[in-house]
Amino acid sequence: MNTKFAYYPGCSLHSTGAEYDTSFRAVARKLGMELEEVPGWVCCGTSPAHSSSHLLSVALPIKNLALAEYAGATEVAVPCAACYSRFKFATHEIEQDEKLREDVKEIIGSSYQGKIKTLHPLEIMAKMPASELKDKVVRKRSDSGVPPQAGLDNLKVVCYYGCLLTRPPKVVSFDDIEYPMTMDKILENVGINVLDWSYKTDCCGTAFALSETDAVLTLTQKILKNAQEVGANAIAVACPLCHANLDTRQLDINAKYNTNYNIPIYYFTQLMGLAFGYSPKEMALHKHLTPVTV
Repeated sequence: MNTKFAYYPGCSLHSTGAEYDTSFRAVARKLGMELEEVPGWVCCGTSPAHSSSHLLSVALPIKNLALAEYAGATEVAVPCAACYSRFKFATHEIEQDEKLREDVKEIIGSSYQGKIKTLHPLEIMAKMPASELKDKVVRKRSDSGVPPQAGLDNLKVVCYYGCLLTRPPKVVSFDDIEYPMTMDKILENVGINVLDWSYKTDCCGTAFALSETDAVLTLTQKILKNAQEVGANAIAVACPLCHANLDTRQLDINAKYNTNYNIPIYYFTQLMGLAFGYSPKEMALHKHLTPVTV
């Protein structure tokens, strides 16, 4: 398996989702993955670009892929589900439309050869043998006599994939569209107690957090409600936009629905990092607004 990847953090992982960047890099080191940030990368456009200009929404992701390709990479790791989606859409569209491909080439000022593959970190880790993940779990007791992973034993986690990682299947080809299991299996392999639930791929509202806040509160409340109903006391995510909605909206949801949600929202890489022996501080758990329990 390839162990060297171009790395596209995107805007969120360099700002509001910095703990995702920190934890992914740390986990990658433990797993022997070499990440090389794409030189000169630019914003992929996410929602604003494809809402205003179809051409721009394709050109921005392809520009980044061309930069990674020029740097000699054959695979690029894209942790943000929104960025991942835009990269996959752009690649799919220029493969289907020759005129669009030529227009994009003119805009970005370079030729994209189409020889680089976009991968989400979950896809990369899913290809690793389960034993390789299990072997990295730290089970020796610390100086205090408490096993480093002891706090994780009390967690009952549901895995939230959001609506972008699996849709549309003809574009992303990521797991089952309605009932993905990639994250569940990875976390189980590092000793996390994972529960079954019904809201794995329901939308949280993502980019409508500011423009349609009430709708986001409604959608997010349904996700938190189902997680609580199945007995979960934590949610694992793989998208900084999903994390923002689920982590930062709980007080507003409690006020609107007269509820008492206080459910920690972890990036799946943070849970992996904790299982691998990193401290809560090293996994940047202090950056969360909803208090964490480990």
